[in-house]
Amino acid sequence: MKISTKGRYALHFMLDLATQKEGEYVSLKDVALRQAISMKYLEQIVAQLYRAGYIRSQRGPQGGYRLSRRVEDYSVGDILRATEGDLSPTECLHDEFNDCPNASSCPTLPFWQGLYDVVNDYVNNKTLADFMAGHKEGVS
Repeated sequence: MKISTKGRYALHFMLDLATQKEGEYVSLKDVALRQAISMKYLEQIVAQLYRAGYIRSQRGPQGGYRLSRRVEDYSVGDILRATEGDLSPTECLHDEFNDCPNASSCPTLPFWQGLYDVVNDYVNNKTLADFMAGHKEGVS
């Protein structure tokens, strides 16, 4: 599993919004400049985050984007899955039901399942609030 720039930039975008004054809308242009991300690419990422319900938008001169909930309510896993899709290390773990004909006798399946569980547990238990707390303490 490799997280693409889309997933990484989505996390940067969400953290940028999280550091802004609560309830304040931020222009996409400002975020793109601060984060050194192309506007066109950021627009694609923002569309996915908006569809997932993670951000709100407002048009007009005072418009832009803001978080739709508290920073504690955003797990890194949710943000990554909104932009990357499923985080499974193999195709056979992509769906809830493993329909691989070799699943019952596959000697490597427990390894892949364990890796999948560890990754998901880690990303699901890290929130935007954790990043912000680490940033305030000088930890990256």
